[in-house]
Formats: sequence, C-alpha cells, structure tokens
Amino acid sequence: TSPGSPPWPWPPDPASTSTRTCGRTSSSPCPASRSTRWSRRKADVPLSMRSLRFLSLDPDEMDDYVQLHKQQPIRRQTVITCISTLKKSTADDDGVSCLVIGTESCDVYVLDPEAFIILSKMSLPAAPSFMDVTGQFDVEFRITVACRNGNIYILRRPKEENSPLGKRLWRTVLAAPITTMAAMDLPTRGFQAVLLGLANCEVQLYRDKNLLSTIKTPDVVTSICFGRYGREDGTLIMTTRAGGLIVKILKRTAVFDDRDGAPGPPQAQSIRLNVPKKTKLYVDQTLRVSGESGAAMHRAFQMDLSRLRLAAAKAYVKALESSLTPVSSSLSEPLKMNAVVQGLGPTFKLTLNVQNTAACRPVMNLAVSFLYDESLYRVKNPFLRIPLLVPGLIYPIQTFVECTSDKGIADIIKVFVLHEGRSRHTAV
Repeated sequence: TSPGSPPWPWPPDPASTSTRTCGRTSSSPCPASRSTRWSRRKADVPLSMRSLRFLSLDPDEMDDYVQLHKQQPIRRQTVITCISTLKKSTADDDGVSCLVIGTESCDVYVLDPEAFIILSKMSLPAAPSFMDVTGQFDVEFRITVACRNGNIYILRRPKEENSPLGKRLWRTVLAAPITTMAAMDLPTRGFQAVLLGLANCEVQLYRDKNLLSTIKTPDVVTSICFGRYGREDGTLIMTTRAGGLIVKILKRTAVFDDRDGAPGPPQAQSIRLNVPKKTKLYVDQTLRVSGESGAAMHRAFQMDLSRLRLAAAKAYVKALESSLTPVSSSLSEPLKMNAVVQGLGPTFKLTLNVQNTAACRPVMNLAVSFLYDESLYRVKNPFLRIPLLVPGLIYPIQTFVECTSDKGIADIIKVFVLHEGRSRHTAV
C-alpha cells in the first residue's frame, strides 16, 4: 500500500495482497489463485472485489490481470445499512452533530462533522438494521442498535455493552411482522406515541399498549418519519417497498382516544335494548301456548316434522334409483356428473360432464361404462377411460349413440363411473 492512501474502512488481507506478485513460469496453477480460493472457502477473511474478479477468470487470463493491477492498492468497500446523528458537545437544536453510520461490515462509525475523520469505531456481532442515538459524543452517549440476528445492542463509551438490565412491563402480539418504526412526538399537545409499519400494508399508532389509530397503505411501508415539514408540525412521511412516497398531515382537530386492545365483550353488549311493553294480546297468547294448548301444539309439530322427514327420504331414494341426481358413493373421490343428449335421431351425441369436487386432491384411474339395451341402441365407445381429474375443472366425455330399432320405442341408458381394481362402481 502506498503511503498517504490508507485503505478505508478495512486493511487488505494477505490473500488479496498476494495477487500483486503472482507469476507463472510453468503449467502449474497460479499460487495466488490457490491461496485466494483457500481464504474464500474458510470465509474467515472477506475478499475484495478485485480478488473475487480474479477468481472468476480463466487460468490463462490470471497472469495478465495480476500484471495490470499489481501496482494499485487493494481496498474493500462496504455498504451503509443505517444512518443517524449524534450531538457532539451540546444538546441544543442548533448544535453541531456527528454522523453515525452503520455498515454491512458489522461496524458502527462516528464521523467528525468538520474533517470527516473517524472519531470512533465500534464492532457488532451482526450487521445493524436500525439505530437510535441519544446523548453527546464529548460527554456521554448511547447508541441502541437492532441487528439482523434479532438482538439489540447498546453501545456506550468506550466499549460495546449488551445491557442485561430491564423489566418487561407489557407485551403485545401484532397481526404481522414489523418492517419499520418511529417515534411520534407532539410537544404542543404533550403527546408521545410509537408508529409501527407492518408487513400487511398497515401503519399502527400505539401509546403504551393501547392502539390509537390504523392507517391502510397501498404497499408495505419500509421507513417512517414524523415531524415538522414546512409550516405543519405534524407531518407523517412514509416510503414503500416499491419506491412510493406517502405524505400525510395531521389534522389540528385530531383527538387520540386510548383503546385497550385486550379481548373482551363488545361495547354494544352493555347497551340495554328498548323492549316494548307486553300487550294484552301477547299475554293471552302466552297463556294459551303454555297452559291450555301447549301439549296439542307440540304433538302436531312433531307429527309434521316426521312427515317432512319421511317425504325427504322418499325423494332421496327415488332420485338414487332413477339416477336423476348422480351422486358419488365414495367419500375419498367426490364426483359431480351430468349428461347432455344432443340430436333428434336416429344418431345422438351423448356428453357426460365429470367434475372433481374435492378441495385439493386429484382423482385418477377412473373409467366410464354404458349399460343399455343392445336390441334398441348401439354405442360407438361403450367403455372409455377418464384422464386425471384436477379439482374444480369440468371434463366433457363424448360418445355417439345410434338407435337400431324401427318401432319408435326408447329405453334408459345408465352411465357407470368405475375405479380400476374395485368391483363396485364409484358413481351412477
């Protein structure tokens, strides 16, 4: 590395540095290629983009690539994952602030606001996703970081600390995972709450454990900011996953009422119904039903109910015998069928529409057989195989029927749906 140009934020690793002096004089593979591949497999030292590009080259191109880049210093760039500000020495609104940056390399940097040099570097076990910064850098500060491993870390001066202190006051189960969150502070009203962006396209407002309001959004919200915008003190700005921008302004007459989200009886249950007064006719009918004619009315009701059940059973048996409503006899293979006859004779077209009414299970290995009087009819294909029946789709099965009698008489043609390997039909 040349003097005066230190690599930031990481120094080069030995495997990447060795690519500057790679040279081959025989047919053996490049030594730098072997060492770089070994470092990549171990995954203990992250490689630079130049080293990764070197590994993707053909063996014949490695020497030229090394000769071209051997005089250039190797640097590995990172990506910013979150950013915030930290007051340097005073807590005034117009005080100087330092820039706090969280990176993909699992590091948190505090930059000087004037020279933009690194004032402090703190390492974390995982990449940071969200940060909340309080305090002053020259006095005492606290950086609360939520990382991708699901843990929250508190960074203080001069070292990293994971505070074991704290007691859970309450717990709320949400309808969807949280995508982002921000504080809602209205000093003019003395109101403080928390805004939560959920994965189900909702933004919920909580004060303590009480849900105050819910905002529906066209897409999942990925970031939220609430504060002063222009002349409005209460402005909510949201960005969505698809790249949209949503701006909402709080009404000056808005009222926030606490609503406990705990389950319980609805409020309408406590309202008394306006029941009218009992009339003389109502009292007379009640006395007649309960005292005078109660037993006779109950016997008449039971007799009518029995007759209704008997009539329904007779109609069901008649429908099964005449096959007016085709019903599947197997619960594991529910089928729905109807037959359509087209033509005036002597040749007819018979179409059988078969549908699988199961929820998600297909039906296979089925066949169709026709039972008819051979002295009256001739069926072109008396036995047909049915393809695999996908649930919900209607499969038409067609054949031609020819009337061979000249007496002008007709008879019933029965259609049986059979399953291979079973002696009993599945549907008629």
